[in-house]
Amino acid sequence: MRIAIIGNSGSGKSTLARRLAAFYAAQVLDLDTVAWEPGEIARPRSPVEAAAEVRRFCDAAERWIVEGCYATLVGVALEYEPHLLFLDPGLEQCLANCRARPWEPHKYSSKAEQDEKLAFLLSWVADYYRRDGEMSHPGHHALFQSYTGPKQHLDELPGRDFDLGPVTV
Repeated sequence: MRIAIIGNSGSGKSTLARRLAAFYAAQVLDLDTVAWEPGEIARPRSPVEAAAEVRRFCDAAERWIVEGCYATLVGVALEYEPHLLFLDPGLEQCLANCRARPWEPHKYSSKAEQDEKLAFLLSWVADYYRRDGEMSHPGHHALFQSYTGPKQHLDELPGRDFDLGPVTV
């Protein structure tokens, strides 16, 4: 069982990944942990190093979920032919989820530090449909459209009874 999840910040990728991981007893890779130098969210890791880390993760586990907003790194996971989920609940839901986001200790040293960066995050999330590149709606849509494996485009965070359809476990 292999799943890749892509979508805007605040779309519910991490929440869905946790739910699916609990159900399928799978390992989860949050791509923020490989896209940035450890402990330094403001400093990107080498793309070659980040891609190698995704491959190591995918090679090491039989059941895995890779989630993030980095189309290039999700593309690396797609080499393993997972079920691709494009989580696309719309701007207002993403903004609301960002405002309600719990502290992410793998990104920020404190909840206060995270809250200080909330205005920037909300602005970045709001720009998702207007910008170009791998972390944009057009970039995610292009990745989704080009993938020939099993995939679903979801316009809301599915409930706990979400059925992926036929999944080999």
